[in-house]
Amino acid sequence: MSKEPADLRKALEAARTAKARWEDLTPIARRDFISWIDAAKQPETRKRRIDRACSMLEDGKRRPCCFSIVPLDLHKALARTPAAKAQWSDLTPNARRDFIAWIESAKLRDERKRRIDKVCVMLAAGKRRP
Repeated sequence: MSKEPADLRKALEAARTAKARWEDLTPIARRDFISWIDAAKQPETRKRRIDRACSMLEDGKRRPCCFSIVPLDLHKALARTPAAKAQWSDLTPNARRDFIAWIESAKLRDERKRRIDKVCVMLAAGKRRP
């Protein structure tokens, strides 16, 4: 099993169907659920998201709803740029969606790569919008 937080692991243990579906998810899908849960600022919100994640898994959903999924190429670029990754973690969901939408609107692969590189530079410099 992946490195899920203890509170999520406990909830999955209590929900057999959700746990079985969790184990069937790809590592990236698990990461997206964990990121969505970890993005909660209040303990009550975190608990609601864990409960909702179990419910979504039981319903057969494989991704959290209402959450911007970080494209793999951006995820890898952020991992290579610790300052940018730290800023990314502090962004609001809306700001993350703005960056992701700007990257994904690139029509050519080279342009997409340039935008990802630019996002890392911008975030490392403390910019919070593209």
